[in-house]
Amino acid sequence: QVQLGESGGGLVQPGGSLRLSCAATGDTFNRYAVAWFRQAPGKEREWVAVISWSGTTTYYTDSVKGRFTISRDTSKNTAELRMNSLRPEDTAVYYCAAGSGTTYPGGYDFWGQGTQVTVSS
Repeated sequence: QVQLGESGGGLVQPGGSLRLSCAATGDTFNRYAVAWFRQAPGKEREWVAVISWSGTTTYYTDSVKGRFTISRDTSKNTAELRMNSLRPEDTAVYYCAAGSGTTYPGGYDFWGQGTQVTVSS
């Protein structure tokens, strides 16, 4: 069993940066790919980025390419999402998830509680 917890959200001005962290408990975390999803009010949950179990492969949705970076530290059972050049449309609750590595929420068995990111002047 894996339990996930996100931190690092907050209010930031457009063009600013935030670093989201995902801390995991459970000894099987490193067997799973880790993804970040986000959900804005009234919208479906959207895949943002994914990193393989080994940390060697990453993918991003087009709207965040070049601005966001996903990483993981297998020795610490953590994952991060570094977000630069933030835009108002990035405003959402951000979730980390552990699972198969797909871009669909159904491919993930374990989810954190989410952390709010608000980009506004």
